[in-house]
Amino acid sequence: MQTPLFFLNEDSKLLDTLRNGNDSALEELFYKNRRSIASLVIRNHGTDDDVEDVLQESLIVLWERIRKGTFEHQAKLSTFIYATAKNIWLRRLARQRREFPAAGEIFEIPDGNSSPFEEMEENERILAVEQAMEEIGNPCKDILLLYYWEEESMEEIAVKLGFANADTVKSKKYQCKKALEKLVKKALGGAQ
Repeated sequence: MQTPLFFLNEDSKLLDTLRNGNDSALEELFYKNRRSIASLVIRNHGTDDDVEDVLQESLIVLWERIRKGTFEHQAKLSTFIYATAKNIWLRRLARQRREFPAAGEIFEIPDGNSSPFEEMEENERILAVEQAMEEIGNPCKDILLLYYWEEESMEEIAVKLGFANADTVKSKKYQCKKALEKLVKKALGGAQ
């Protein structure tokens, strides 16, 4: 007779279910996380359809990482799903801004607490960073995007970009970050 498994928490049980090929856990995660993702997306100019899409994409990311064996359970599953959804939604908003810019306006996520002057300053900083990222070129652009935007580890970046090891990527990232800061500072007229 097989001994029943006892799990330390609900996340461990869901992960085990997914690792064993039972996708019913995805449905449970969908319903458990829908409210927080809806709040994030709708608060930032999204629709109910966007909520469904972003949550499904987030769960697919989780599922693919579990299947590939690259998922590291370092936080609650809800935290991972929320962070993934936030990244997906911010990328989608950035893509919309590039594809459909309003006449001279910058599309951004308002926080409701800033003055028009503060928003203008923030928009200038965003533009300066975007221009600097284009100017800095590769491999710096790839390293910074993979590390800060995709939240990949130094090891993952080393493999993707063909660096010798994680330490080499870490050193290069530091140099790239300093170069980017210098370009942004120059674009903003020396003041930041």
